[in-house]
Amino acid sequence: MTQPEPAGRRQRLLRHAAESVALLVVAVVAIAVSIRATPMQTVNVAGQVVTVGTTAPSWSLSGPGEVDLFGQSLPTTLQFPGPLRPRLALSQITINSELTNFVRGANAADAERTLGSRLADGWKHYFAWETAIAGLGALVLLGAVAGWRRLPARTTIKLLVAGLLVTEAINVGAIIITASRAPALLRQVNSLNQLVGSAPAPQVHVKGRPLPKVQAVVMGDSTAAGEGLPVAARSSPQTRACGRSQDSYAEDLAAVNGWRVLNLACSGATIAHGLLGPQDRNGKVIPPQLASAQRARNASVIIVNVGANDLGWATMVRYCVVAPRCDDKATTAYFQQQLASFSKNYLQLLSQLATLPGHPRVIINQYYDPFGPEQACLDGVGLTPPKLTILTSRLSTLNAVLAKGATEFRFLSPLPDFTGHQLCTSQPYVQWLGDPAPFHPTALGQLAIALTDQAALRIPAPPATGIR
Repeated sequence: MTQPEPAGRRQRLLRHAAESVALLVVAVVAIAVSIRATPMQTVNVAGQVVTVGTTAPSWSLSGPGEVDLFGQSLPTTLQFPGPLRPRLALSQITINSELTNFVRGANAADAERTLGSRLADGWKHYFAWETAIAGLGALVLLGAVAGWRRLPARTTIKLLVAGLLVTEAINVGAIIITASRAPALLRQVNSLNQLVGSAPAPQVHVKGRPLPKVQAVVMGDSTAAGEGLPVAARSSPQTRACGRSQDSYAEDLAAVNGWRVLNLACSGATIAHGLLGPQDRNGKVIPPQLASAQRARNASVIIVNVGANDLGWATMVRYCVVAPRCDDKATTAYFQQQLASFSKNYLQLLSQLATLPGHPRVIINQYYDPFGPEQACLDGVGLTPPKLTILTSRLSTLNAVLAKGATEFRFLSPLPDFTGHQLCTSQPYVQWLGDPAPFHPTALGQLAIALTDQAALRIPAPPATGIR
């Protein structure tokens, strides 16, 4: 007896529907895998290497892309439509004459926006590879299904062709809908600053006589200034305002090496207000440290301590003292926001240090750990072990950014080791709460930093590849 025609038609329809669903599932899986598997594309701009890929898919219909900078994911100022948006990473720095324009943007009004064009090309190349990988993934999946079901060769070929066409149709359609506008937006970019929303620091020229006999320059915050330690009696008003001590590690390095060291560090300094821009210190305007450093045109060493004030480290410590816990959502979000802002400013500082005349050796000091394993004396002032764990973790995060940025620019980034001489030990290298500048180095702590920098300078300088 033959099967009734309506029943046979229903079975065929169900089979075709199941096959269509299977092809759709295979296409979605292949596309999802290809987005993860497609390597970021490399573009070269002004001698710098940038990689271009996509962010993780988002449920929102539009939003910023990402820029990976010194291990931090920063949102772009540009808003991109669709769930897939550009992800960019500055993967290799070449110190050359074009570096400043790459970071800050060309000054010429008619300058071609080379950076944006290259980023747009990288975005297109990424999706060309993604399309190929999605198609390959679909063929592999469908081939595995055909082998599992032991389909005949002719049926297998039809299945593979159908699956490839469905996958590529869905993939190309999705690219047109969600990612096709990104190249036009990327072409608007003419500097890295513009992409991450960082305003270029003003070019400031400090008046004053040249200092050709200075061999080393120290810049930075209260750690480099020697806050809380004695200031020389005959020091200048600016030196007194900034808290520059005769026991600072700048003075130690000068004594050990017989150098003339120019200490420009100032308590409270940040990158924006202190190193690259002027700083208001107790009503006195302190000129930008980097501009002042250029008076020492023959200096062969530049040492920098910066970051703690940019992140509001002192405020975080004070909050941890009085709060029940210091890893709540508000303070964590604040720390991440400050860290992102610091990363942008840090890029500006590094790029300007890299293009100083004469290319001096640059040391970016990391911060010592003031707490250590002996913590009994801290518990009584509100700094419990869980709170100290949070503070130490955040300090380590800052140090990681400092070290990564320095490495990418081929600078040195030593970490002073205060092990055995932290707070609560018998001979601490850190000032205690009753001292003039709590948590800052003592004279012995300053000497330890000087010895760390001295050891770092013995490391041979990296090859000057790409420097022009």
